[in-house]
Amino acid sequence: MRDPVTDFEYPAAWVAACRSPALLEDVRRGLAVLTASGSILRRGFTTGTTAAAACKAAVLSLTLETVSEVKVTLPCGIVVGIPVDGYRGRASCWKDAGDYPSDVTAGLEFVATAVPSLSGGVQFVPGEGIGSFARDTPRHRQGAAAIGGPALDCIRRSINEAVEEAGLHGTTVILTVPRGAEVAQKTLNPKVGVQAGISVLGTTGLVEPWDDHITEGVLERVTRAAGRVVLTTGRLGLRSSRLLFPEHEAILVGNKLEEALGAVDGDAVICGLPGLILKFMNPDVLEGTGCATVEDLSATALWNEVVRRELRAFQAAHPDVRVVIVNRDGRIIGESP
Repeated sequence: MRDPVTDFEYPAAWVAACRSPALLEDVRRGLAVLTASGSILRRGFTTGTTAAAACKAAVLSLTLETVSEVKVTLPCGIVVGIPVDGYRGRASCWKDAGDYPSDVTAGLEFVATAVPSLSGGVQFVPGEGIGSFARDTPRHRQGAAAIGGPALDCIRRSINEAVEEAGLHGTTVILTVPRGAEVAQKTLNPKVGVQAGISVLGTTGLVEPWDDHITEGVLERVTRAAGRVVLTTGRLGLRSSRLLFPEHEAILVGNKLEEALGAVDGDAVICGLPGLILKFMNPDVLEGTGCATVEDLSATALWNEVVRRELRAFQAAHPDVRVVIVNRDGRIIGESP
């Protein structure tokens, strides 16, 4: 049985040990993960998926009396049904965090309002509770809404599907998160320069139950990799790792690099985007740089000097670990000497 989100082939022993066979269908569909102990943990939905569901429901409710569920195609390609509450152009969707225990946005309400466009065309307007960038960054301009690319594509695709299904010429959809500014204070947004609301994100559209799954499934997988393993922190890093190291097993470990390295038997490679990797190698890497984030640092003249310094120091302490840092396009921007 293969996980359609990560392409991980579950060992037969895990399937045989499953404590809830009736839930294996959710694992096959990618909505849950199976652990080595046989327990099943639900994946949740990202803020981007929740936003897309609310927007689609709002548009559909312009022509339907009520809307209680919508189908959303996630960035990873999976189609899921999501509960909503839509009526006469207004819809709500509440964020389901699955079995991820630390999601501060769990249960947060997303509200979308849609009105028909007589002139045609589709317009999406981020409203109250969605954060914006307080300053220019390497990828975003000051004042731009804090909505990630895959999440924005999912929202727009969902709106367009609803417009076609409802037979409309066009629509304007306004998305708000009533408690967004309040909840954002519990996230990293204030530190990374996002103000007045939450970020709407989601590379796959699903939230991984990392805190539990890493201790059972992923660490065992790392142990079984027999030294030909690449540890990576996210989906973009996973793609680059597979391209750069096709003869290795690339394993997505999230922010659990220390635990994963401890499970490696032999040499290992760490490959991925710079944020988590540099902070893992040195939690104080930004000290004295004047930068609030690693991404900000990557756009300064200090970048090459800092990366070389941190890679040398890490290699001295971990001579059996090679580090390869890539950007979002997969280009190598830092590598162990």
